[in-house]
Amino acid sequence: MQLGVAGLLSACAAGPARRDAGILPLLARRWREVTLGSGYDPAAEPYRGWLARLGATAARHRDAMAPSERSLWPGLPFPSLAATPRRLLTLAQAYALPGTGLTGDHATAAAVAAGIGHFIQQVYAPGADPDGNWWNWQIGAPRALLEATLLTGLTGLTGLTGPNGSPGSELCAAVDHFVPESVFYGYDGTSTGANRVDLCTVMLLRGIVGANPAKAALAVSALSPVFPYVTEGDGLYEDGSFIQHTTVPYQGTYGQSLLSGLATLFAVLRGTPWEVGGLASRHVRDAVERSFAPFVHDGSCMDLVSGRAVGREPYGDHLRGRAIAATILLLGEGASGDERRRWQSMVKGWVRRDDYQNHPFDPASHARLASVLDDPAIPAAPEPMGHRLLPMSARAVHRRPGWCAALSMASHRVGHYEHGNGENLRGWHTGSGMLYWWAAGHADHYSEGFWPAVDPYRLPGTTVSAKRLPDGAGGAWGDTCPPGRWVGGATDGTYATVGQHLNGLESTMEAFKSWFFLDEAVVCLGAGITSADGVPVETIVDNRRTGGLLTKGDGWTHVEGHGGYVHPGSVQTLQAGDFTTIWFDHGVDPGGASYAYALLPGASRADTEARADLGWVEVLGNTARQQGVHVPSLRMTMVNFWNAGAVAGLSASAPCAVLVRENGDGTATITVSDPRDDLDELTLSWDRPLAARPGRHVFGRPGPGSSQITVRFA
Repeated sequence: MQLGVAGLLSACAAGPARRDAGILPLLARRWREVTLGSGYDPAAEPYRGWLARLGATAARHRDAMAPSERSLWPGLPFPSLAATPRRLLTLAQAYALPGTGLTGDHATAAAVAAGIGHFIQQVYAPGADPDGNWWNWQIGAPRALLEATLLTGLTGLTGLTGPNGSPGSELCAAVDHFVPESVFYGYDGTSTGANRVDLCTVMLLRGIVGANPAKAALAVSALSPVFPYVTEGDGLYEDGSFIQHTTVPYQGTYGQSLLSGLATLFAVLRGTPWEVGGLASRHVRDAVERSFAPFVHDGSCMDLVSGRAVGREPYGDHLRGRAIAATILLLGEGASGDERRRWQSMVKGWVRRDDYQNHPFDPASHARLASVLDDPAIPAAPEPMGHRLLPMSARAVHRRPGWCAALSMASHRVGHYEHGNGENLRGWHTGSGMLYWWAAGHADHYSEGFWPAVDPYRLPGTTVSAKRLPDGAGGAWGDTCPPGRWVGGATDGTYATVGQHLNGLESTMEAFKSWFFLDEAVVCLGAGITSADGVPVETIVDNRRTGGLLTKGDGWTHVEGHGGYVHPGSVQTLQAGDFTTIWFDHGVDPGGASYAYALLPGASRADTEARADLGWVEVLGNTARQQGVHVPSLRMTMVNFWNAGAVAGLSASAPCAVLVRENGDGTATITVSDPRDDLDELTLSWDRPLAARPGRHVFGRPGPGSSQITVRFA
């Protein structure tokens, strides 16, 4: 998307750039208030202890600073684009925050000034070659250096200088070199989505530090392409998806960064001529419940929207969840009353149910959270019920009382996985139908220890060729999209039929996989499983991080403390190390293999055995043409039509997903979608006598999301 250089700059000149530069000191004060926090007692715990530790750390850094041609601190050799600016920011925070023992300390401010000046001279100098990761030069280092300058008052706004003079002008010259205005001329490359918000944040700080309202105006104006819904590439989608790096669902890290950055900017700019409002603000607020909340379960952010970061650190899912929660509370300060109360209740529920407590402490976020937790008028919201299907990012989340499941797929628009910067090199099959699930007591199942230890060829729910792959197989940064277009499904908001035409990564393996999400089970079908890799193909029923008692019966398997599995065919099982694995072996180079099983999250052994005959669900078809089930107790029929055809009285003129539910009041609701998103029209026929209309309906452009009609029986 090209904005046009002249158009962007003229917009800035005609609007905010002409505002009184006196707004900038207000923005500087707002930045301190929003990022450092307010309204808490620094002499009360836990603030008192944290502030004292921050001050002690900053004092050690200040006293150990030893500028040389090779480093600012011994042990942090240049370029040190992350660690050195971060230490300087720590010094600045200790200077600006109360109760640190260094509050307002002239020697600390002087150390920040000297350190920034030295770093600019030796590393971050105008004209230097930005070698290595672009992010460090355009976002990471400049933001930390600019924020440290702002927090210590070493800016063109105040005239405060340390003994070596203010570093503001030199720093601004360096930032202008590494972050030129041209990064905003187009909405493409590395200047999209979360990266765009980060770049705008850097530009706003540069405008404040350099007392340059034109730069600040450019930062605000350049946010504009972030807000509209997109239909491809990076950004927010109307169905709730968020994509970064073109093909990677990313609410968990980049998305959290985007939301946090926008929440901060909205708060800093509120009440000024540069305030962001209208539809732009509305889309961001809508994303809270549409894009982010669906992927937070009991306080942790699900790994299927965290890209290459899944194995970055123990309990990373909980850390990302807490960051999202803190951001929502900040964003809520500018939301409507109903919205704010709803979000506060949601966040309170997350935190109450999150039993992982070792979160990084941030006084601003903690103060906001404490005010919610301590307010008896704000109820803790329970986990919501229902199904969320996000076809544009090939993700689905299903919640029923006592359990939750989430599905990760790959399609022609969504990569199998992402690797980059040496991370997630063996995440090859996370998009091959990986089925995550949590029952009572399972909040940490995918947290500490799962990703480093799990067999990457045996991820739960996937169908995989055993062909050995090199680390980082496929393109980096999510460039691993398969050709399959039929990926998605139909949902009525409570139940769902979801399918994936799966093509293996760097493999000849092909499969048609369906999941039918019900009240107490997920029914899983697979058909048309073929391969010519010369190795076995397996479908992994599950791979749980548990040593719980494994019991096998006639057509069923149960894992104590976790749940049960009903399967008409035989399965293989293995308990090794910390994992219990259950799988179907389709043999070497299968020519049309299939499978069928039902997952029963949290079920007891007795409940599992009682459901073993599968009489509670009728499999209507399990082929490479159609897969479907009928659930008598729900009076519901669900079919994935891989091709035009008919099954159980339903016929479709083209590939589609269909969910029919008879309501018990003489009506039925038909939900249908076109997961391939390429039909202009779809004719669906249902062989039932109807009162007011024929049993044939033409859907005009059903699209990848679900469309519904209600019919009345004769």
